[in-house]
Amino acid sequence: MPEKTLAGRIAEYALSLGFDALPAPVVHEVKRRVIDALGCAVGAMDAIAVKAAIASVPVARKGLKSHIIGRRFSTTPDNAAFANGVMVRYLDFNDTYLSLEPAHPSDNISAAMAIAEAFSRNGKALIAAIVAAYEVQCGLCDSASLRKNGFDHVAYGAFSSVVAASMLMGLTLDQTVHALGISGVTSPALRQTRAGELSMWKGAAFANAARGGVFACILAKNGMTGPAPVFEGEFGFMRLISGPLNIDRFGGEGGAPLRILDSCIKYYPIEYHAQSAVGAAIELSALIPDTAMIDDVIIHTFNAAYDIIGSGQEKWTPKTRETADHSLPFCVAAALIDRKVNLDTFTDERIRDGAIVQLCAKIKVVKDPALDALYPKAMPNRIEVRLKSGQTFSREIVYPKGHPKNPLTDAEVEGKFLSLVAGRIADNRARQLLDMLWALETLDDVGGATGFFSDAGAL
Repeated sequence: MPEKTLAGRIAEYALSLGFDALPAPVVHEVKRRVIDALGCAVGAMDAIAVKAAIASVPVARKGLKSHIIGRRFSTTPDNAAFANGVMVRYLDFNDTYLSLEPAHPSDNISAAMAIAEAFSRNGKALIAAIVAAYEVQCGLCDSASLRKNGFDHVAYGAFSSVVAASMLMGLTLDQTVHALGISGVTSPALRQTRAGELSMWKGAAFANAARGGVFACILAKNGMTGPAPVFEGEFGFMRLISGPLNIDRFGGEGGAPLRILDSCIKYYPIEYHAQSAVGAAIELSALIPDTAMIDDVIIHTFNAAYDIIGSGQEKWTPKTRETADHSLPFCVAAALIDRKVNLDTFTDERIRDGAIVQLCAKIKVVKDPALDALYPKAMPNRIEVRLKSGQTFSREIVYPKGHPKNPLTDAEVEGKFLSLVAGRIADNRARQLLDMLWALETLDDVGGATGFFSDAGAL
């Protein structure tokens, strides 16, 4: 008998994972991530990139339909996965998983919710699908880096979004393998998305992969076959894109823990590798009465942070919010000056602020082997500030707020949600939404929740 392909293993795992097998802490964590992701989506509703995404999708008047967050119309599920996915990701505030390949696994939630609504699935089915999508994407991230070969992490999302959609659509094992093949061969995305001066596409790339994954599932359900083996084939994913993918176990197999519990919720709206650096800079800012007193700043960091957000001239002179929130020097400079980092940090005015520009020029980023040895289990950064007087201050944070070893409380997750929806959803209605999401597993039809978000604060 031939050895089972990786696509077959993924499909078999996903279709066997049911809600009743999930530990209570995992169910609770899914609800926290849904709240966090939807808060990020509402917070991004009026962004130019979001408006462009929504303008590209058709209105669906019959057939499979899913709501668009903040708009009173529905579109096809694949297009809802795209438009809502851009909203979830755009502010760079949704969760993160860090391994050989970094990822934002809550990007899968828009695809899962779109299909759950279109097929009238209940909250338990949605929760199980989200867990499986996290598990497959994060498992692939544990197996091989894509960025080292010039490909973007969202290529793994082409498989994880299929996992969620296939479970919620009730695909057979064979249909799921076909969908994985279709999505996988059309998915590889270039790392150029995250190189140099960054564009709005940074927040749309996974949403595009998810759209393809959902569409692949719809095709497979209607009889379309897909190329195989998508991973091991002569011109397959492992040969051309990733290299070997050796996943010993998915969460739940043989008692293996589920990877959603190892992912991180963001406390600041910035690339995750900068979270501890910003936290350290904010602590230091309380000791420095005036940043004009600063002579220089050294950021000691680990290799991945240096490569992704701490090198390249554009990181010292960002011209877009997408580059600024992926710039270690900019984020640290803003934290030292403003004593905080929030969404207002990345307005055009603040990006061009003379004080931040001048302080960025005084910042040096260096690789620290001792810190690199702690990554990716920890996210360590150390900031050293030397004043013109010669006095020096230093702060190091290993586990930033939101890391599994320093998690946000439920109250902090709610607070983040409420701050993101403020001005868009009335306070009493926001509270109703939170109550609904904390009871997600009790919903008979997820469409009620997505419809509520469509109505709430509709533009």
